[in-house]
Amino acid sequence: MTTRPEAKKEQPDPISREALQAFDNLFGLHPGFRPVHAKGILLSGTFTPSSSVKALTRAPHVNRPSIRVAVRFSDFAGVPAIPDYDENASPRGFALRFYLAEHEHTDIIGHSVDGFPARTVEEFLQFVRAAGASGPGARKPTPIESFLGSHPAALAFVQVPKPIPSSFARESFYSVSAYKFTNSEGVSKFGRYRIVPPDGNDFLEPSAAVNKDPNFLFDEVKDRIARGTVKMRVLVQVAAEGDVVDDSTAHWPDPRPVVEFGNVELNGLVPDGVAAERQIIFDPIPRVDGIESSGDPLLEPRASVYLTSGRRRRSAVV
Repeated sequence: MTTRPEAKKEQPDPISREALQAFDNLFGLHPGFRPVHAKGILLSGTFTPSSSVKALTRAPHVNRPSIRVAVRFSDFAGVPAIPDYDENASPRGFALRFYLAEHEHTDIIGHSVDGFPARTVEEFLQFVRAAGASGPGARKPTPIESFLGSHPAALAFVQVPKPIPSSFARESFYSVSAYKFTNSEGVSKFGRYRIVPPDGNDFLEPSAAVNKDPNFLFDEVKDRIARGTVKMRVLVQVAAEGDVVDDSTAHWPDPRPVVEFGNVELNGLVPDGVAAERQIIFDPIPRVDGIESSGDPLLEPRASVYLTSGRRRRSAVV
C-alpha cells in the first residue's frame, strides 16, 4: 500500500502551474483557498462496506467492518463567497477520504454532473482559458463560443441541466474517471463511482432558489448534522466489455450494472474546519491495492494540480 509522497518539495510541473494560473485568471486569486471548489465544508463520520463489494475489489477499506472518513461538500467556483444559488456554484463537489492508518488514506472525488468537458488536461486548459477570455467585452464569437463549437463533449457538459439542490444531502455525485477494480481472486472490472442520497435527489425551482440565503446549503447541512446524520450511498457503475474506460467524456448507458460499494454516515463537523480544509489535499488516484487507474490521461495531471494547489494553500499568508 502506498500514499502520495506529499513531503517531497520538488518544483511543480508546467501543467500544474499553467492550470493554477488559468483558474486564477478566471476566478481571481484567493490566498488560502482552492482555485476551484473554494467554498466547502468538512464533515466526519464512518463508512461501512456493503456485503457484496468484496466480489468487486480486495481494497483494504472494504475489508473492515467500518472505517473513519471525512467528506467535503463544495460549490464549484474558485470564489470563497459565491452564493449557493449562483449558476457558477455548480457542479457541486464531493470528496471522500478513507483513513486507513496514520498517514495512509485513499480518496473518492466526484462532482454533480455525470460527465466532464475534456479528455486531456491540455484540452481542459483550453476550455478554462477560453472561458476566462470571454468576458462582457469579448468580440463575437467569443473564445468560449468558438471552443464549444468545435468540442462537442464540452458543449454537452455546459448544456446539461445543473439544478440547485435543496441540500447537499439530496444531491448525487459522479467520479470523473473510471477505475480498475480487482478482487481477491484476481478478477478485474472497470467502474465509475456514483454517490447518491438514500432519499433521492431533491431540487429547487429557480424562482425559489434565488430567494434563498447565499449560504443556505452550508447552513442546512450544519443544521442537519446538529439534528442527526447525513447518509450517502456509494455505488460503482460497472463497464461492459467494449466500453471506453480511459476517456472521462465517454458515457456508459444507464442499464450497466451497479454494485453497492458501501454507505457513508456523517455525524459531525470536522474540528477547526477552516484550518482542516486548508490542510487536506485530496487525491484522484486511489493508490491502494485492489483499485487503480483505468489509464485515463486526466488522472496524473489532476493529482499533480491538486498537490500543487494544496501546497500553495497551506503556505498562504491569510
